Amino acid sequence: MTQTLDTKQISTILAYDNSQRASYFLKEVVANNTLWILKDEHGCVMLNTEDEDCVPVWPNQEFAQAWATDDWQHCTAEAISLNKWFSRWTHGLIDDELAVVVFPSDKDEGLVFYSDELEVELKASQKKLGKGQR
Repeated sequence: MTQTLDTKQISTILAYDNSQRASYFLKEVVANNTLWILKDEHGCVMLNTEDEDCVPVWPNQEFAQAWATDDWQHCTAEAISLNKWFSRWTHGLIDDELAVVVFPSDKDEGLVFYSDELEVELKASQKKLGKGQR
């Protein structure tokens, strides 16, 4: 069950480096069976790195919604179950030649994964936490 984060927890987590945020992301997403994107009437928000066009994903609604400012203020956070992510998003992102940026913060861009790499990491975390699909 998803737990609401308080301001102190959010500040602490946002101070993590890219690797620590990615680890937190994997743990939270597996524990809650959900990851979060930002979406508007045209689809999900995209970020561009030097090398990739990416879909940003977050571990909690609070972090995703915090990005809905300025040009993205009309966007809303949307939950995606891991089952839906595995069955539709992983292959869809590969087909569209899009990568995933995991838990970007306002200071750091986050770690970039190809969607099949992210699926491997998520499934490994599920196995480690005993939450594998049956």
